[in-house]
Amino acid sequence: MIAVRAEARRVRPWRMLIVVVAWGSCYVLITWGMGDASLLWFAALRALVTGLLLLVTLLLAGRRADVTVLPRGPGTWALIGVLALMNVTLAFGAMFSSTGGLATGAAAVLSNAAPLLIVLPAWWLYSERPRTVEVVGAAIGFGGLVLVAAPAGLGRGAGLALLAAVGITAGALLARRLADVDLLALGAWQFLLGGAALSVVAAVVEGPPTTISWSARFITVLLVLSAGATALPYVLWFGELRRASLTSVTAWTLLVPVVGVAFGVAILGERVTPMEGLGDAIVVAALLLVAYSSRAAHRQQIRKAGS
Repeated sequence: MIAVRAEARRVRPWRMLIVVVAWGSCYVLITWGMGDASLLWFAALRALVTGLLLLVTLLLAGRRADVTVLPRGPGTWALIGVLALMNVTLAFGAMFSSTGGLATGAAAVLSNAAPLLIVLPAWWLYSERPRTVEVVGAAIGFGGLVLVAAPAGLGRGAGLALLAAVGITAGALLARRLADVDLLALGAWQFLLGGAALSVVAAVVEGPPTTISWSARFITVLLVLSAGATALPYVLWFGELRRASLTSVTAWTLLVPVVGVAFGVAILGERVTPMEGLGDAIVVAALLLVAYSSRAAHRQQIRKAGS
C-alpha cells in the first residue's frame, strides 16, 4: 500500500463541469480532423501541441514566481515517464484509433469507464475503501458497457476504447504520486514525452507524416482540441485529483459520455440504437450511484471530524 493521500476536500463542481464539456467534445473534434491526418499522427500532434502550450505557460509563469521548469530527481522523472506512456501514449493512441471502429457516442462511453475501473486500485493503493454501493454501481456499469459495445461486435474499436480508459485510470492513480511536482511542469513534460513516444508508434504503424493536410480547418481543430479540450481540462482535472478522493473526482466523468453522445447526435447526426441507449442509461445510472455514495461518505467524514 502507498501511503499517499489527498487532503479530504469536496470536488469543485464548476471546474469539473468544464472538464466534462471539454472532454465530451473531443470525439466531435477528432472526427472533424481525422479526414486531414491519420489517426495516430493526429493523436501525437494533439499531445505535442498541448505539451508546448503548457510549457510556454509554465515559462511565462516562471517569470513572475519561483516555478521549477525541470522536475528534480531520477525517481520523479521515471514516474513522469510512466505517466506519459499510460496517460498520453496509450490513452490517446487507443482513443483516436477507437474512433475508426465505433460511433462517437459509443466511443465516448467506453473510453470514459475510469470511474468504474478506479474503485479497487484506489482502495488498495491509497486506502480509499469503496462502499458496498460503489462496488454494486461498478458492476452495473460494466453491464451497461457491454450493451454499448455489443452493436460494434465487441471488436477492435470497443477494445481500444476500453484500453484508453485503462490508460486514463493509470494516469489518475500515478498523479497522486506526483503531487509535489508543479502542475504545469508535470503536464508539459507528460504530454511532450508521451507525444514523442506516440510519434514513434505512428511512424512505425502509419509511416512518415507526409499525408497530413495542413489546411486552415485542420489547424483550427488541432488548436481547439489541444488548448480547449486538453490543456485546460488537464490542469483542472489533475488539480482536483490532488485535493479530493480519486473516486469522487473520477465519478464526475459520468457526464462525459452523456455530453459525447449529445454532441454526436446534435452535431454529427449520429443515431443511437435502443440497445446503445439502454447501455448509456445504465452506465450513467451506475456512475451516478458511485458519485452519490462518494458524496455521502464525504459528508459522514465531516460529521465525524466535527464531533
